[in-house]
Amino acid sequence: MKRIVVDASVAIKWLVPHRPEEADVGKALALFEQIACQDRLMVQPPHFIPEVMAVIARLEPDYADRLFIAVSNLEMTIENNATMYQTAIRLSIELKHHLFDTLYHAVALHTPGATLITADEAYYRKAQGMGQIVRLQDYAG
Repeated sequence: MKRIVVDASVAIKWLVPHRPEEADVGKALALFEQIACQDRLMVQPPHFIPEVMAVIARLEPDYADRLFIAVSNLEMTIENNATMYQTAIRLSIELKHHLFDTLYHAVALHTPGATLITADEAYYRKAQGMGQIVRLQDYAG
């Protein structure tokens, strides 16, 4: 089974696919289906749910409670170890990027065979040379 790390930029597309600002929604929903069918195993940093819900609370406050239940019910493994944090800190400093974004990448880098899937173009441009990262639009499944 393939292991994936999905950042908030992708998860938001699952939860509010109707928003016209969201590109590659079809790819995001296909990925979600792979996860739901247990064809992919999500491995996530501890801040995944709070970060996703912070965006949802701002974008869709009337549906936040319902969407929280949906996110909470996702099957995932949460990684939380010192080595991962140290890598995320190093990436944050080296790439001059927010630690929350680098935490997703650090999880992928420390999980054998895992790939970070992101729709965050700014982070992707900075981090693509580090490996184990792919843009949602390029993800072939």
